[in-house]
Amino acid sequence: MSMSFDERGGVPVRRPSTEGRRSASLFQFVSGYGYSAAGRDLPEVSRGRTTASTIALGLVLPLVILAVWWIAADSGAIPDYLLPSPVQVVTAGVELAQAGLLATYILISVQRVLLGFAIGAAIGLVLGALVGLSPLASKLLAPLLGAIRAVPSLAWVPLLTIYLGIYEEPKITLIAIGAAFPVFTTVAGALRHVDPHLVEAGQAFGLGRFSLLTTVQLPAVVPSIVSGLRLALAQSWLFLVAAELIASSMGLGFLLIDSQNNGRIDRLFLAIILLGVLGKTTDALVGLGERALLKRWG
Repeated sequence: MSMSFDERGGVPVRRPSTEGRRSASLFQFVSGYGYSAAGRDLPEVSRGRTTASTIALGLVLPLVILAVWWIAADSGAIPDYLLPSPVQVVTAGVELAQAGLLATYILISVQRVLLGFAIGAAIGLVLGALVGLSPLASKLLAPLLGAIRAVPSLAWVPLLTIYLGIYEEPKITLIAIGAAFPVFTTVAGALRHVDPHLVEAGQAFGLGRFSLLTTVQLPAVVPSIVSGLRLALAQSWLFLVAAELIASSMGLGFLLIDSQNNGRIDRLFLAIILLGVLGKTTDALVGLGERALLKRWG
């Protein structure tokens, strides 16, 4: 046994000799010190518990917009080639479903988004950890990554087409580029601001650099990581449309462009609504993961 000191007041505490007991004691220390993954203990409301009233309030504005849209379309003040009615949009969806295209377009787009998101998020997490923990890596990588982040999504399309062809690789790569930077930015910024008392406590308990990262620093920035993932997922859906400009013949991005070219405003509305619904659904799934992580480390 060896002795260490409590950062709160210099009270000597015993330091366990085994790595497993070090980690357990460290979690007890962190809990007693009053820190959660997001800082101080969070009230129940901020943990995002979904209630019936929350769902009802969230539906109010979409239903109001739907009602206004329906009234405006039925009034005849705006021609249907500019504003189709909700019935026309639903009918367009039924036509595509009966032709066997709607489910195919949705599944292809979801697959592209999830693959690109997974690759980009993993890259962003690694780069964010490097830049957030290493001043040298920050000086080397931050300027270049900042410049790459400023490049518009459409600017990558010609280059990716030349290098990777016209099939799935350039599409997934473009989505991965869009997903990487929100994760990188949030993780790097959060790791720079991890409470130094937690780091010192981990070092006092004998944790190495990797153990310190996985046991103290990453759990301390869980809310920032989840925020970055949610932003990355939203960015992935945004980049999907640009990705499906690359010689696509299927997908919701293709449906947008094809509907514009053919003057099918009803299908155009359908594609926009589907993108919104799918984006919100995947965001809600990440939110469920956030609850589990905060329950474990929050």
